[in-house]
Amino acid sequence: MKRPDTSPQPDRPALLILILSLAPTIGLGIGRFAYSLVLPDMRDTLGWSYSVAGFMNTVNAAGYLAGALAAAPLIRRFGLPAAVRWSTLACLLSLALSALSGNFFVLSFARLLVGVAAAVAFVAGAALAARIAQTHPARADFLLSLFYAGPGVGIVTSGLVAPFVLQAFGPGSWWIVWWAMTLLSTILIIPLLMAPLDAGNGPATTKPARFSIRPILIYLAGYFLFGAGYIAYMTFMIAYVRDAGGGAVAQSAFWCLIGASAFVTPWVWKRVLAWNSGGLSTTIILGVNAIGASVPLFGHSPLMLTISALVFGVSFFAIVGSTTAFVRFNSPQDAWAKGIAAMTIAFGIGQTLGPTVVGAITDHFGNLSYALNASAALLVLGAIAAAFQRRLAKS
Repeated sequence: MKRPDTSPQPDRPALLILILSLAPTIGLGIGRFAYSLVLPDMRDTLGWSYSVAGFMNTVNAAGYLAGALAAAPLIRRFGLPAAVRWSTLACLLSLALSALSGNFFVLSFARLLVGVAAAVAFVAGAALAARIAQTHPARADFLLSLFYAGPGVGIVTSGLVAPFVLQAFGPGSWWIVWWAMTLLSTILIIPLLMAPLDAGNGPATTKPARFSIRPILIYLAGYFLFGAGYIAYMTFMIAYVRDAGGGAVAQSAFWCLIGASAFVTPWVWKRVLAWNSGGLSTTIILGVNAIGASVPLFGHSPLMLTISALVFGVSFFAIVGSTTAFVRFNSPQDAWAKGIAAMTIAFGIGQTLGPTVVGAITDHFGNLSYALNASAALLVLGAIAAAFQRRLAKS
């Protein structure tokens, strides 16, 4: 039985969700993905193999998995707004740690910390955004899509900064990039700390709703494969662009195209995300994502790389949104945090395995095109798995 909902309703839900999106902007768009921009310089300066470079994203993904597992109890203990704010502050700390030392263990801890904190911020932020969006049912899917544009903001801003810092300061300046990312995140976190996040954070039921895993195992398998597939592309594509002769401008343009695609995602996929059709929405979007990941296999001309970045980017952000829509359609509101956490765990397992495995494949064959082959194949398999998921009845 639910208590009467006496929580404050947000006056400007779109603005509040956009402010909430700053959590994944910092934790994912910058904390996770900016690593790809400095990976080539870190690898050259610190003498890393592709396996070691991939391990840094594996440990980050392992942290993300741990954070996803811890998110639900932390949210119950501290509430959604506090979970969002404190975990995003932890992401900021991890960026500063990344700039302090080239020591393998310090960097590994920093990547682990940002993984844990980003997952908690994402789960709590997504659950809170879903509650806010639900106060405006006619626009709920569009409003929720705004939250998932957050990582795109981080990708664009880091893409406009990192390649040119590296160009200006020369080889070995990767640590300066991390300081720049720390400063950028410090500015971005201010609205998140000041916003009235309690709006839309309604009371829980007297007994938390149950979220059943068994009926969605095939869907979780598809999301696991997406986690393993996308991370290979996002980890190694900047190195691929550089190896193909792309300088700072080319690397920045490619990265910014991926991030900028997030801003059109709510409009491109608005109708698809509104389908209460089991795994069909995810299948369609994930299939497009696989196409984007496979385009560079046919050539690394500027045109091919542009098409790849745009197609991959516009679908990449929508896949995460489609899983939240699936949870929202197929479970009661008080089970949404658990449902999103379950999705994030499956995703986290996939992206934990992806970078190291694909990095080892690349080391063995000595060619980054094998990383792209593996990425595209995993994404195709994920789309096929999601296609078998059917609608569920809300309990």
